[in-house]
This record gives sequence, C-alpha cells and structure tokens, in this order.
Amino acid sequence: MALKTIQAPIPGTFYRAANPGDPPFKAENDPVAVGDTIGLIEVMKTFTPVVAEEAGTLKVFHVENEDAVMAGQPLYDLEG
Repeated sequence: MALKTIQAPIPGTFYRAANPGDPPFKAENDPVAVGDTIGLIEVMKTFTPVVAEEAGTLKVFHVENEDAVMAGQPLYDLEG
C-alpha cells in the first residue's frame, strides 16, 4: 500500500479536536473516508477544517495538538 504525506493547506494552529477535552477527530491507525475531518487549523479565531480528500488509514501525525504549522508542512501520513 502507498503511503502519502498530507500537508497543511494554510498556516495557523493545528487542533486535533473541536474543543479542549473532546476526543480527537482521528487517531493514528484510524480508518479515514473521503470527507472525514482530520483536524482544524485556526487563524485569527477562524477555524478551517482539514478534510480528507482520499480514503485510507491514518498512520502517523507529524504535528502535535496546538502546534503552529506553516502552509505545506507535513500534517499526517495516509496509507491507502
């Protein structure tokens, strides 16, 4: 199976859950379907969902919850 690295579409702060204390949208080794929300990127109190464009299995996150990310920075690996 091919491993694909998904990159941040915009710069900001990456969140793995919608709110503090909520379970993460996805965890490592979770199945991912097209359209699933993987996380959120916040810029100036505006939250942009990171949505899966391909199906597969989320293998590893490259960033932690609340990490600052730059556009083009690797977010996670998807095996499909």
